[in-house]
Amino acid sequence: MKIGVPKEIKVHEYRVGMTPASVREAVSHGHAVCMEKGAGLGIGCTDDDYLAAGARIADTPEEIFSWGELIIKVKEPQPEECRQLRQGQVWFTYLHLAADRSKPDCCVNPDAWPSPTRRSLMNTRACPCSLP
Repeated sequence: MKIGVPKEIKVHEYRVGMTPASVREAVSHGHAVCMEKGAGLGIGCTDDDYLAAGARIADTPEEIFSWGELIIKVKEPQPEECRQLRQGQVWFTYLHLAADRSKPDCCVNPDAWPSPTRRSLMNTRACPCSLP
């Protein structure tokens, strides 16, 4: 599968959909991963870290969205990202739909299939989907 990871564009969001370790794991199982240039800088990971893990680097988000079969993000898609989702594409992300009425409209796009992560609590009250 071709996995695309765009840089998060929501204001004050510095996380990224995949770490170099998760890229290495995906690549070891035969998947191809493409990261947007600079996507990991907010967590202290450089493009070279992702290249060493087996990813390729794209210069623009348009490259990520046109290439990827699976799009992995941290935050809900922003309007400019929603416009780039295409038929047959799956995206894996947190959806905070109550905060913005336009988000549900974006998510019902019949050409793309959202796969929202679910925040699950363990005995420690930790949210494993939120952990880096």
